[in-house]
Amino acid sequence: MRFLITGGAGFIGSHLAEALLARGHDVTVVDDLSTGSLTNIQHLMGGEGFQFVRESVRNSSTMAVLVQQCDVIFHLAAAVGVQLIVERPVHTIETNIHGTEVVLRLANKFGRRVFIASTSEVYGKSTKVPFGENDDSLLGSTRYTRWSYACSKMVDEFLALAYHDQYGLQTTVGRLFNTVGPRQTGTYGMVVPRFIRAALRGEPLTVYGTGEQSRCFCHVADVVRAVIGLIECPAAVGEVVNIGSDESVTINELAEKIVALTGSASEIRHISYEEAYGRPFDDMLIRKPDLTKIGRLIGFKPRYSLQETLGEIIEYERRLLG
Repeated sequence: MRFLITGGAGFIGSHLAEALLARGHDVTVVDDLSTGSLTNIQHLMGGEGFQFVRESVRNSSTMAVLVQQCDVIFHLAAAVGVQLIVERPVHTIETNIHGTEVVLRLANKFGRRVFIASTSEVYGKSTKVPFGENDDSLLGSTRYTRWSYACSKMVDEFLALAYHDQYGLQTTVGRLFNTVGPRQTGTYGMVVPRFIRAALRGEPLTVYGTGEQSRCFCHVADVVRAVIGLIECPAAVGEVVNIGSDESVTINELAEKIVALTGSASEIRHISYEEAYGRPFDDMLIRKPDLTKIGRLIGFKPRYSLQETLGEIIEYERRLLG
């Protein structure tokens, strides 16, 4: 089959492209490289069955050609990373909503199966933990720009489900929870690569807020396996599904683990959100998925523990430092 991956030069997209190629499929990646990087897919360039197109997913004419040529679409292109979202809210909203509009309209025109990547951010500040796919969302005030990302991804989900309900388009929405692994950039505020690089350089690990907020970090290989499993599952059509790990860790504990695993002498220091982002900031204390649905649909359970995941990323980052 030929798969089209929007945002395929990004962290998750590049790993997905590798996995599909390894299964013998053809892969076309479209990416404008605004947050993705050619280094993520350099080893795939020129290989059999792989094509890269540098273009925005919002370019309807180019996308029409690419969608017509493919069998299945993985729509991963989005503005990502808290730092980017806070600094460029207009870019975030336009990229996430309009890009998805283009993909769904063309997928419907040519009858293509679509996976839409969403985010655990849509649950907002809900205190009903773990988060189930049918639970209510509780977003903060529009005064805080970080919620523009969650809101834009909710619109993406509404669009995907509307196309399924109204036109019968085969759509599946995956809500990703804190995916981590080799090749992830820390440029836009991703905490794991940011902490690991600081620890390896002997620099302070800077925790935002109290550090008592907890997250569940999932290895990118587990996420890719889940995404492919869902696109191959007929029962996942028209569904919203959590994808991630349910192993929780506070950010303080994460920092301590990384210092210990790297053997670093780095100190752990705390700064306020306002100091970190230069403006008022709203955050959620707990983010943990209920994995019952994805387990029922495709038998998914994460294979990597947090300890194993961190160890692999640390070795990857060490090699980069030489």
